[in-house]
Amino acid sequence: MQALMLLLWAGALLGPGSCQDNAGSLEDSPAPDTTGVPVEEEDPFFKVPVNKLAAAISNFGYDLYRVRSSLSPTANVLLSPLSVATALSALSLGAEQRTESTIHRALYYDLISNPDIHGTYKELLAAVTAPQKNFKSASRIIFERKLRIKSSFVAPLEKSYGTRPRILTGNSRLDLQEVNNWVQAQMKGKIARSTREIPSEISILLLGVAYFKGQWVTKFDPRKTSLEDFHLDEERTVRVPMMSDPKATLRYGLDSDLSCKIAQLPLTGSMSIIFFLPLKVTQNLTMIEESLTSEFIHDIDRELKTIQAVLTIPKLKLSYEGEVTKSLQEMKLQSLFDSPDFSKITGKPIKLTQVEHRGGFEWNEDGASTAPSAGLQPARLTFPLDYHLNQPFIFVLRDTDTGALLFIGKILDPRGI
Repeated sequence: MQALMLLLWAGALLGPGSCQDNAGSLEDSPAPDTTGVPVEEEDPFFKVPVNKLAAAISNFGYDLYRVRSSLSPTANVLLSPLSVATALSALSLGAEQRTESTIHRALYYDLISNPDIHGTYKELLAAVTAPQKNFKSASRIIFERKLRIKSSFVAPLEKSYGTRPRILTGNSRLDLQEVNNWVQAQMKGKIARSTREIPSEISILLLGVAYFKGQWVTKFDPRKTSLEDFHLDEERTVRVPMMSDPKATLRYGLDSDLSCKIAQLPLTGSMSIIFFLPLKVTQNLTMIEESLTSEFIHDIDRELKTIQAVLTIPKLKLSYEGEVTKSLQEMKLQSLFDSPDFSKITGKPIKLTQVEHRGGFEWNEDGASTAPSAGLQPARLTFPLDYHLNQPFIFVLRDTDTGALLFIGKILDPRGI
């Protein structure tokens, strides 16, 4: 049977270069200079400062996702790495050079020649949380009780990140209530209140929260949603609500190196979701995960072809609440928990104790229109194409305007985290 082939090639401008090993024609390769060393032309997209910053922190996000996924290989993963990156970037405002460099390397800032990282970050946050995006993200730095904080730290924090630090009272019930109230206000009540007590020995607590409810450019017909089999593995299936569209317009490619079918569905607000579906039913998605970088995803976005297909996709409503502390400790950030220098914040020795993340993510049949966008003209195929997300898959929610990674998920069981 014929297959629509897409050989994806990408160079790594920032972060891990796992995709440069993918197959590509000779035309894909950068021309060598006189020294025999390949010269890599930077994509014009990444020359825009806000896009370059988005690529850097997205590469941090893919790193965080890989570690998080490896720590829970048999469980769903849901992350909005941007909220965690924002908290770390904000914290770096209070770090002296050694500690600042540690944070900036993890966020890939060392590969950016931008004298105003934090000003650009403000621009990025404004872009991705604009009302039409349906994406909410907020971060907060919480300090131990009775800490005296320097105003020289608070002012730039408020200017670039729009947040003020919170100092704990020492009363765990009141502190939890205050944090919950803040989360409710930031997320418009879309994320459930936490019952997790705030530990009494906190020195610095970072909190990142995010919520997204997508609206497809083309809505699904609710009458076509039905209970269908989802294959957890080669032997087990569960019945889940699956949305379907027999004539869906989507962007598609087959990556032969990763043995997966890639599809991209547009959302309103210049957003899109990219799905990675292995050719065989498997919970081992490591090979796909290792390939994920900002540049790889950007190249996919340019190379996928618009087609018409029979599409089925599970309705999703996922949430996550927990720590990503251990994941960050495994990402060369252990020194932040041991002996950092945050003397720009306070004269007292303080260190990172805990990093909390709360996220909510859902999609259903909702869409802006019952008909595909007139601008999307699918290629004519000589054979019918099916794309059924009825087995474990990875998805990436991406802001098309900046290239920022907003959510990433590993869905082994669509019934929940």
